[in-house]
Amino acid sequence: MDHGTPTFQTNLFGIPIVFDLATCFMIVVTSLIVFFVLFFMTRRLAIKPTGKAQVLVEWLMDFVRGIITSNMAWRDGGRFHFLALTMIVFIFAANLIGIPFTFVAPDAEHTLWWKSPTADPTVTLTLAALMIVMTHYYGVKARGFKEYAKAYAKPLPFLVPIKILEEFTYNLTLGLRLYGNIFAGEILLTLLLGLVTSGSVIAAVGGFIPMMVWQGFKTFIGALQAFIFVMLSMVYLSHKVSEDH
Repeated sequence: MDHGTPTFQTNLFGIPIVFDLATCFMIVVTSLIVFFVLFFMTRRLAIKPTGKAQVLVEWLMDFVRGIITSNMAWRDGGRFHFLALTMIVFIFAANLIGIPFTFVAPDAEHTLWWKSPTADPTVTLTLAALMIVMTHYYGVKARGFKEYAKAYAKPLPFLVPIKILEEFTYNLTLGLRLYGNIFAGEILLTLLLGLVTSGSVIAAVGGFIPMMVWQGFKTFIGALQAFIFVMLSMVYLSHKVSEDH
């Protein structure tokens, strides 16, 4: 079934700008879910954990710390701990939020309002661009502009255009990898859901079990893609801020 997209269009200095309202709505919902879940899990912190919530949060922080230290020394990467933690939790939640159900407005266009925000390439490419920009910022901050610029001419000066092109390919691969996996997963999930709700008993029975299996597999893919996104972001950061890269 084809779904409509709720949009809002405006002009900025004569340039038409279109907002996907469903994506904006789901970004806000995901952010609120992440905030309140972590808030309630950490509101009663103790030196000696007594609840599973604090143990889970501490494990997650250690896991993220391991991602950072596998790519750079902690003295260089420690400042990115909370950034990486925020990114992995947000992306994981954004990847999974479209799994339980979809909400389609009962209008003529069957407008889709509830979906994973990371199933939108604008979101994933924006997240990737944010990380790439931050790598340059912290690279200049760590080395100084002059030394940072010289690194592009190593080992051979004629490689400068290729290294500049690489910065654009980093953004595309980082963003499109995440988008492609989540979008493809939601398309297949929608097709299976269509079988279950088609009204045919045979189609419903034949589609229900694969749909349940795919939901479990999509949960694994969502977690894996959040890990890969943060891992690659830390790899790119390590190349910019560490002197030995």
